[in-house]
Amino acid sequence: MSDVDPVFAQITGPGSPFELGERDGLRQFVAAPADLNALIEAARRHGDKTFIVEGERRLTFEQLFQWRDRLVPLLGIKRGDRVAICMRNRTEWIVAFLAAVKAGGVAALLNSRGSPAELVAMIDEVTPAIVLADGERAKLIREGGYQGRMFDLTNPVEETELAKLVPTGHSADTTLAKPEDPVSILFTSGTTGRVKGAVLTHRSLTTGLLSMQLSGVMVLHHMAAKYNMTPEALMAASPQQAVLLVYPLFHISGLGSAFLSPLFAGSKIVIMRRWDAEEAIKLIRDEKITMFTGVPTMLWDVLHKAQLNDADLSGLRNIASGGQALPVNLLEEIRAHCPQAAMGTGYGMTECSGAIAQAVGDDFTRQPSSAGRVLPLVDVRIEAPDGSILPRGEAGEIVVRGAQIMAGYWNRPEDTAAVLSADGWLKTGDVGYVDEENYVFIVDRKKDMVISGGENIFCAEVERVMGEMPGIAECAAFGIPDERLGELLVAVVVGKGLSADVIKHEIGEQLARYKAPGHVAFSPEPLPRNAIGKIDKIKLKAMWPDLIGD
Repeated sequence: MSDVDPVFAQITGPGSPFELGERDGLRQFVAAPADLNALIEAARRHGDKTFIVEGERRLTFEQLFQWRDRLVPLLGIKRGDRVAICMRNRTEWIVAFLAAVKAGGVAALLNSRGSPAELVAMIDEVTPAIVLADGERAKLIREGGYQGRMFDLTNPVEETELAKLVPTGHSADTTLAKPEDPVSILFTSGTTGRVKGAVLTHRSLTTGLLSMQLSGVMVLHHMAAKYNMTPEALMAASPQQAVLLVYPLFHISGLGSAFLSPLFAGSKIVIMRRWDAEEAIKLIRDEKITMFTGVPTMLWDVLHKAQLNDADLSGLRNIASGGQALPVNLLEEIRAHCPQAAMGTGYGMTECSGAIAQAVGDDFTRQPSSAGRVLPLVDVRIEAPDGSILPRGEAGEIVVRGAQIMAGYWNRPEDTAAVLSADGWLKTGDVGYVDEENYVFIVDRKKDMVISGGENIFCAEVERVMGEMPGIAECAAFGIPDERLGELLVAVVVGKGLSADVIKHEIGEQLARYKAPGHVAFSPEPLPRNAIGKIDKIKLKAMWPDLIGD
């Protein structure tokens, strides 16, 4: 965002809802509430508007809040207790999150696609007072050996029966939280393969959400000026915005962009439990979806299915991409098929509440190959390998600071110290540069990670599972380009007695199925290594066509 833009100056000036100030040495929104619940509660004003559509189920804002309020006292938690949530995208997940936060708990968002062992590892990491699950996930968690307190929110049970499970004398603590209090924990495996929970506080999550909302408000003001209208008049004349929820809710993009932001804005969200391009196209038409936000793979699927079936996407007014770079050819296809839609992109990570950079509308059009412009409350610097700060235009590790940064990893001080400095600078693990107009460009990743279909897959985690298989002497996992997924995870193995199918099956059993390699090749020779003895994945990528027989 440019600080010379008159609209920006108006929106963020003294007395405005997005007034900028400084607190604790960081730029912050002056009027931002200390407690996320205050933002959530404000959404109650939308009353009888439809908020959730899930199949045949439709709930208004008021109905959702009533459901939440009934659940709060049944959780049986005290302030600061962790509440683990493990479900596919569904209304119950949203109710669970709102209830956990209202009760003063910390919502620990489990990857619902995890294996029983992964789910229990996440639960063990945060020692929740209660697990809120759907039926399928509840079964998997029990199979993994968890014996603690758990509710299956998708199994209709009389509330009087649930109330019997609440500890005697319990009363939910719904007093206001402090800004530094944890509100949610989102999990990442990291480069070591060890599960870690990034702790977002009320301040960090609220700041991240409001930072992303600011971009939308900027677009609204510019559109209003274009039509010679006030923003209020434009909003009044516009139908209710409708968002197709395709991101998993345990992702920061699902939690923030696809759920909480529409909640605050009074938009309708249409829930998809599993990704299906043909179903998405049908919902875009039937539910008059105006905004689609997804990873490039989803955009590719929708566009190609739409072209194949001559489907109508003319109702879309906003299309945003995140999670990985948007290929130029795909962008051109989207523009040709949906000329009426404003495009946008964003760059963030779980550890910074999803908010680092964003570009919407004209900002995106000016630099479509960028990851967006640095958000107003975010400080960004580019570091060389020796820690020195590089000038604009030179590539190095992207390091960020701001009120949206996590407090750290839950009970992992060493892991926290490895990425978060004492003065609040977070190492992203991404290599890139910032130009003179504050656009961020990503050129590489320091982290040994593959982004496939928008999912982060850490190679160390996959290699750990392969390394424990009998008969495997050496192994390596890495990504190769893929037209649809962006990257496809593949593996090279040195060993005997195992087939590629067996290896892929075993990885899919121990980890989430999407972490299984798309292809496994066997090398008759030891894997190449670099000067310090590590497997040289650059050479392996060059060898891949020969190894796979292409």
